[in-house]
Amino acid sequence: MSAVQAIQSCNEFVIKFANVNGSGSASANELFSRAIMRMGVPVAPRNVFPSNIQGLPTWYEARVSGQGWLGTRGGCDMMVAMNPQTWDRDVAAIDPGGYLFYDSSKAMPRSKFRDDITVLGVPLTAMCNQEYTDARQRQLFKNVMYVGALVALLDMEFDATATLITDRYRGKDKLIDANINALRIGYDYARQHLPCPIGLRVERSDKVGDRIFIDGNSACGLGAVYGGATVAGWYPITPSTSVIEAFSSYCRKYRTDPDNGRGRYAIVQAEDELASIGMVIGAGWNGARAFTATSGPGISLMQEFFGLAYFAEIPAVIFDVQRGSPSTGMPTRTQQSDLLACAYASHGDTRHVLLFPEDAYECFTMGAQAFDLAERLQTPVFVMLDLDIGMNEGLCAPFDWDDERRYDRGKLMSYEDLEAGKNFGRYLDVDGDGIAYRTIPGTHPTKGAYFTRGTTRNAYAKYSETGADYVYNMERLRRKFDTAKSLVPAPVLHNAAQPTRIGAIYYGSTSPAMAEAMALLEAQGVHVNTLRVRGFPFCDDIMQFIADHDYVFVVEQNESAQLRSMLINEGEIDPKRLVRVLHYDGSPITARFISKKIADAVSEHKISPIDQAKRKVAP
Repeated sequence: MSAVQAIQSCNEFVIKFANVNGSGSASANELFSRAIMRMGVPVAPRNVFPSNIQGLPTWYEARVSGQGWLGTRGGCDMMVAMNPQTWDRDVAAIDPGGYLFYDSSKAMPRSKFRDDITVLGVPLTAMCNQEYTDARQRQLFKNVMYVGALVALLDMEFDATATLITDRYRGKDKLIDANINALRIGYDYARQHLPCPIGLRVERSDKVGDRIFIDGNSACGLGAVYGGATVAGWYPITPSTSVIEAFSSYCRKYRTDPDNGRGRYAIVQAEDELASIGMVIGAGWNGARAFTATSGPGISLMQEFFGLAYFAEIPAVIFDVQRGSPSTGMPTRTQQSDLLACAYASHGDTRHVLLFPEDAYECFTMGAQAFDLAERLQTPVFVMLDLDIGMNEGLCAPFDWDDERRYDRGKLMSYEDLEAGKNFGRYLDVDGDGIAYRTIPGTHPTKGAYFTRGTTRNAYAKYSETGADYVYNMERLRRKFDTAKSLVPAPVLHNAAQPTRIGAIYYGSTSPAMAEAMALLEAQGVHVNTLRVRGFPFCDDIMQFIADHDYVFVVEQNESAQLRSMLINEGEIDPKRLVRVLHYDGSPITARFISKKIADAVSEHKISPIDQAKRKVAP
């Protein structure tokens, strides 16, 4: 027993697995999480893995939350320590009163443990050596055995886990029997030799509901299909590659001609990122809905073509799955580090449309919406997710789609318009919204053709270096960017339980941790209104939110406060009113981190309200 009271909690705890990359632990850890969800209890898993193939440490965290919190909480209630290389670090990470589960086949000195945790040892290696002769089987089934032991320790339903094994290996009876046998060995040992159940327990619930379990990259791939994409030009890069893999899989299912079996899509792996975005722009100019998926280094290489698409006004969609940066950075870690690189991509006065999904559901909906926006605005549109959303499976609302929905192709000049003699100027703003009419090649045999490139031209696409023509184009592009404010997804406002002059702005994968952090702060009597930004350019509601509060925390996962910089730049905001809350070590931001940063700032009077008696309190 530990020297302090052991943690007691039902359906509300964090368990972390410390493994070695390439050991086959990933499928076993996923089996554990899915078994808990099969019991109706929400789980938010996150995988932390190295950028090599095999041998380095990897961690898998399962956030079990009957309350439905899906963000990273911070801390660890139980550590499953399967990696000797990281033993000291892993043991130190356990919260006081927590639990340490380990392979006790080899004796460990007392100095390797802590007095304030409960130690649970199972001789996994010895049991596997006794049961199996094949070295690979010993390794793989050791993982399944520790899942079986955890099922017993946490009072989980054995049949729920066994059924998942049956589902996974359906039609392969030998694998089913072998895995269930290993699960049973671990389960029986724990029941016979350890205090089952421990203070952490899983009890059947109905909190999962009808939610689905999917990663953001797969959701983007499906969103691209539903958004009408038929062309993808790409170059492999972590962590975005699975966007294209998912798109390819969905295209084989939904974009294959049932009569002849031919694919009605084109997916081209280019020789580099620059070529891939060039293919996308060429396809977009020809009328196809086209996209690429990349990450920070790819964004850097594509800069010149972004400027071409912006100035020539060609639709394109870019899924940027952000990772640790700069340079190669941390390829398998998460950050929100590409905002400035994408918002102002390329040289000169460029501004691009950005979308910020918070989960897989919005990866699907915004992934589809991006293609409408790209054609409506005739410009590149960036969908800004990150590794945390993109590569980690999570619970989200079921995807829905209105079958009556029609694609917004924007301002297209038709054959009938041209035939009737309608005035066509490719860069002529006839409606005052900055968006000109365009034609698609082949619309008319003799009319509506135009030549465009990345140089200045007049409203009729005729080459020109006249200053007045350049100014006309730039002012029109600015009007178009202003028009985009009403087209990007609106921000989401959440008011605190009591009136307050303190606000917080956040976006993307910060969302689930932010929701829990606000609940923690409310419990401490700290009240904060929050606004989740979902798109750029920033609409007037965002600037009004800032104006309505004396101080606004800007919570983001990068070192240079990129969203804050954009808010200051676009809204001409006094920098002193926007307080940085920055997390950028490559791990997902936690609720504990956010709540502590804000609570400390409030308690230390770093953000004391300015003469509130003279100002109207925000509702």
